[in-house]
Amino acid sequence: AGMIMPNMATMLSFIMTDAVISPALLREMLPRAVEQSFNRITVDGDTSTNDTVIIMASGRSGGPEINDLNSPEAAAFAGMLHEVTRDLALQIVADGEGATKLVTILVRGARTDAEAELAARTVANSALVKTAFFGSDPNWGRIMAALGRSGAAFNPARLLISVGDNELIKDGRLLSAAAERSAALIMARKEFSLTIDLKAGEAEAEIYTCDLSLDYVRINADYRT
Repeated sequence: AGMIMPNMATMLSFIMTDAVISPALLREMLPRAVEQSFNRITVDGDTSTNDTVIIMASGRSGGPEINDLNSPEAAAFAGMLHEVTRDLALQIVADGEGATKLVTILVRGARTDAEAELAARTVANSALVKTAFFGSDPNWGRIMAALGRSGAAFNPARLLISVGDNELIKDGRLLSAAAERSAALIMARKEFSLTIDLKAGEAEAEIYTCDLSLDYVRINADYRT
């Protein structure tokens, strides 16, 4: 997968269910699920014009109709729909062109949801950060540089950055060489998380991305569209 970035990225997704559920509810639920899944992924920061997500309900389950958005049944269906869209979105990132690692970037402590997403997306799309992911290099300078140009408000002297459960940066400073070595070991895994606390508010956002490898360059240099 390449040219993957919201809205929805270069993808066609068809979701089918046998649930008896009103079209009106599906029209309410699907955009919410998409916003927290397909619209939160990026492979290379490039976008396309060919993006579709469709949900179809046959009603063949024979169960009672779900027609009240506030009902427990609707909440359960919405939760399962979110799980499906998130799983599909993560599969797209994991199958990114040349990708060797799946990375979840969580930014918390932002002033607003918009700033949290902006900060997470800027880090996720940074070529320098993504190549550091490929090299298992906990290059906190590249992460902080991306945050600094993201437009999100924060005080660098309060910043907290963790790789997995391992704190790397606290109050804007590298904790220790040992913390850096531990972070490198975590980044060598096929899947890991990067958590950034801006300490500026209560908002948070999650973006899913991958590394940028030598194979990504080879794949995109060897053919012409």
